[in-house]
Amino acid sequence: MTSPSRQKKGAFAFRPSLARLVTTKRLLARIVLFFEQLLPPLMPVLSVIAFYLSASWFGLFRSVPDWLRILLLIAFAGAFLVSLLPFRTLRWPRIAEADRMLEERNGLPHQPVTVQEDEPAFDTPFGRALWREHQTRMAEKIAALDAGLPRPDIAAHDRFALRAVPALLLVTAFGYSLSINGGSIRDALQAAPEQVVSDPAVRIDAWVTPPSYTGRAPIYLTADGSEQAPIGIPQFSGLTVRVSGGKTAEKVVFRKANGEAQDISVQADTKPQQTAASGSEQPTAAPASQALVAQTHMMKLQENGALEVNGRRWSFEVLPDKAPEIAFDGLPKRSVNGALEIAFTVKDDYGVQEAHAEIVPVETDPTATPLYPLPEYRLDIPRRNARDAKGVTSRNLTEHPLAGKRVRITLVAKDAAGQTGRSPPYEMALPSRPFNEPLAAAVAEERQVFALDTRKMPQAIALNEALTIRPEETIPKLTNYLLLESALARMKLARGEDALKDTAQYLWEIALGMEDGDLSLAERKLREAQQNLADALDRNAPDAEIKKLMDELRKAMQDYMTELAERMQNAPMQPNQNAQNILRQQDLERMMDQIENLARSGNRDAAQQMLSELQRMMNNLQAGRPQRGQQSQENSEARKQIDKLGEILRDQQKLMEQTFRLDQQLRDRMQRGESDIGENDPLLDEMNPGENGEPQDQQQGQQGKEGQQPSDQMTAEQLREALKQLRAQQDALGKQLGELQKSLGEMGMKPGPGFGQAQREMEGAGRELGQGRGQPAVEGQGRALEALRQGARDMMNQMMQAQQGQQGQGPNGQVSQGDQNGRDPLGRPRRPQGPDFGDNSVKVPDEIDVQRAREILDAIREKLGNNPPQEMERRYLERLLDIQ
Repeated sequence: MTSPSRQKKGAFAFRPSLARLVTTKRLLARIVLFFEQLLPPLMPVLSVIAFYLSASWFGLFRSVPDWLRILLLIAFAGAFLVSLLPFRTLRWPRIAEADRMLEERNGLPHQPVTVQEDEPAFDTPFGRALWREHQTRMAEKIAALDAGLPRPDIAAHDRFALRAVPALLLVTAFGYSLSINGGSIRDALQAAPEQVVSDPAVRIDAWVTPPSYTGRAPIYLTADGSEQAPIGIPQFSGLTVRVSGGKTAEKVVFRKANGEAQDISVQADTKPQQTAASGSEQPTAAPASQALVAQTHMMKLQENGALEVNGRRWSFEVLPDKAPEIAFDGLPKRSVNGALEIAFTVKDDYGVQEAHAEIVPVETDPTATPLYPLPEYRLDIPRRNARDAKGVTSRNLTEHPLAGKRVRITLVAKDAAGQTGRSPPYEMALPSRPFNEPLAAAVAEERQVFALDTRKMPQAIALNEALTIRPEETIPKLTNYLLLESALARMKLARGEDALKDTAQYLWEIALGMEDGDLSLAERKLREAQQNLADALDRNAPDAEIKKLMDELRKAMQDYMTELAERMQNAPMQPNQNAQNILRQQDLERMMDQIENLARSGNRDAAQQMLSELQRMMNNLQAGRPQRGQQSQENSEARKQIDKLGEILRDQQKLMEQTFRLDQQLRDRMQRGESDIGENDPLLDEMNPGENGEPQDQQQGQQGKEGQQPSDQMTAEQLREALKQLRAQQDALGKQLGELQKSLGEMGMKPGPGFGQAQREMEGAGRELGQGRGQPAVEGQGRALEALRQGARDMMNQMMQAQQGQQGQGPNGQVSQGDQNGRDPLGRPRRPQGPDFGDNSVKVPDEIDVQRAREILDAIREKLGNNPPQEMERRYLERLLDIQ
């Protein structure tokens, strides 16, 4: 009998794992039975959907009137709802059905699944045990049951195989939808497009020409308009449509994305010319001839839309042209001769065409009448890779009246489409020309006063008159006095803009003449020659013009170097100059030859870049001048501090070596267990200061000549005492380092962190020496030496930075160049000025290092000659001497 309850019975009661497996098999069987019920009624639903998609892809809905389209849509909706009615009879299969399906499909006799629910007819102990064994064997067979896949038997419901019709129709319609006449699924939900009849006699030639600065090729449109996706084109591209053939003039329309239609007009030069008809001509011949003439329609594409002509359509997606981006690459800085140097980065979709720096004064008077416009500063943009580029431009603006005033600098970039991009502004004092002659600086100030505001001419006149109150004391040269009087007369008589500009230019030439003599005129001609050559390279001038301008540049360079050499013949050599800081005239000539060769070979971009480097190099030249007293005094004080630091380093090195020697000897005494070797140790006398508070180096020198060390006769206790006496020397060195840091602070220099660390290590080493511990003291002294070297490098870097901007002149008219990140004009590392405190470069040993190495080798040979008793020590000494 079958129990009505579904509690665990039979083998499932004492085999839980088997019960869980049978439950999983039953769930799979019920799912298979459910899908067997679901698939037959699903076929009508899929068939309705297939017929709808086929009708849409075949273009049925777009080719019928709207009323018929709506009726078809309602019919398909009704058919879809009717096909859903059989789903009402769906139900979830029962467990008994699942058990029966498992037994039937797996061909199992004796009902192994249902037998677990049965009970034996005779309830005896033997019968119950036999029945339980039978249930266990049947349950083990259930573990191998397989529900299989659903078997819906669709053929029984579709005896004529009509289900293949919608499938074949769907595949065919999908292939047809990819053609130009194919439909869309959305056609049933929207009104049919207006039917446009195309004239086969009309020929359409259409293409899109992107702007030349994009570097993209023209795009030719297909004759039938078969492009499926919108065509991506750059903004401001030119659309050209040429219509020929037909009997009537064809209308060309551009429909914008918002639906607005715009007629594309015919170009004036392609319109048919109306000629006067003769008496013998027929009046009807004019329209026919007009229709046979090809017409060209053109427009600029600035927004998304579609071109419609003769029943054909092309869609366009306009790619917007972004505005250029420009920014400072670091802060603008002043070069040696006062030129303004600006590093920048620029970025644009298709490349930047032009960039400049906009320089305006921070403080402005709206009522002022400046004599000159704002300064012009054009940035050098590389023509290659102008989409994402970096550059550095150097321009000399010291002649402009705004030099020395607070200005606001904004970088402006412009692309070929006319769009501009601006950088965040930066405020600074516009670099001015440094005048060493006070009289020249005063004349330049006069010019600046009325050049910024012509109404202040009386104030400038008063300044000029103040300079000539006592000329015999303030103006030693009669020529300068006569020039000032001449300038005063011009200032009083100047009327009108041209006269004022001539007067300002005259004052500037007077100031330059007082400062540099003919050198300033040669420098101006050199700058003009460089600018003329740069403009010629920018506009791709012919080779003949380039050669002529190069000759002018060479002549201007030669005149400038000659004037510079004559001016500095009697000038003293600067203390900070060396041979590697010299920029020779041969180097300049070599650069100019390379510029000419690059320009003549067609590589104008590289020639322009090299010319820009030459301009930067000339702007950073130091036109050397004799050092003034204050600068000489500062250099002398700095030299004293460098020498003092060198002494501290040397003394600390000697102290560390002495500490190491005593510590090694102490360890040797401790290992051998020796106690007393000598009562009177000469080294103790050496450690004791003499009458003047200094060590007695004379005794040490005498003992060194005898080839013996004083500590060789000392006991272990005496060695400890000697170590303790070294603390006074260590503390004295720490005190000297503190005084050095104080002196550097008074000079305006900030001591680096290395000096502070070195002082702390010295204090620690002193404490270790006071307790007689040599090894920790040596380690601390080594760290102190390394920190001292690091502090020395920081001090030298600060001194070199403080010397930037100073001017210097080499011998024989050779010009020294300003700081170029520690390298000469050819990119080679320069020799550091002053003593070398150690760095990562290769160090060539000097004479002292060679002498010390020789002494060490002699000591090793001497110890090896004494025949050390231990074999290990002898082998170690042999390895040091590299004896095979």
